[in-house]
Amino acid sequence: MTKKRILLKLGSNTLTKETNHISRGKIEDIGMQIAALQDQYEFIIVSSGAIAAAKQFVKLDNNDQEVFVKQALASIGQPHLMRIYHENFSDLGLHISQCLLSYSDFEKEQSKVNIVNTINVLVKNNYIPIINENDTVATDEIKFGDNDKLAALAAVLLNVDILIIATNTNGIYTKASINDMLPSTIELVTDLSLLEKEIGDKKSSHGTGGMQSKIESAAIAKKANIETWIVNGLEDDFMRKALRNEIPFTKII
Repeated sequence: MTKKRILLKLGSNTLTKETNHISRGKIEDIGMQIAALQDQYEFIIVSSGAIAAAKQFVKLDNNDQEVFVKQALASIGQPHLMRIYHENFSDLGLHISQCLLSYSDFEKEQSKVNIVNTINVLVKNNYIPIINENDTVATDEIKFGDNDKLAALAAVLLNVDILIIATNTNGIYTKASINDMLPSTIELVTDLSLLEKEIGDKKSSHGTGGMQSKIESAAIAKKANIETWIVNGLEDDFMRKALRNEIPFTKII
């Protein structure tokens, strides 16, 4: 049986569980879900969290420009983040690999071929590629989108079946329900232009992307006939519950 391919995008808010440090419990929860689903699905992860990981260990001189301080924090935090993934996933019998990409990689044909070939070899050999933007040399993810666009571009390039964007809400809410303080999830979307009218511009506490960046990512995926699911990653077992339709989330097809 051919396995379906999921690209899971994990933002900083999910990985920290809205605290000031990376949650080992949340990474373990993600690993347990992947271990339970690996007979039916193969996984590629796009992970934020390097800057949040660094903040647990260091405080840098802030006299420099903020973006350069964040790049330095990303450089410090990336190995710590990967160590946490490795420790939690290896306990579950899962193997990981690190792939640092930049947006410019998606503009060069040879780079795209190399990315596809390398990641396909990793997946075929039961390694889970964990992709992050190469923050030390690129600033796009730091300034915009919290890796949402990177996840969408990777999803298209790697021909995934589902792009799951883990966030800190039960998907996208109707504007009226937010105004009434009773958030109601928009569960199925086929027309993104209608969805645009429902979203606000609120961003999460750690991430740089609001719902706008997630909709822009869904638009990239939709052009390639890839479903985007916007799911509450703070929920325990969120992927398996979404696959069983046990929790509210937004599905964009």
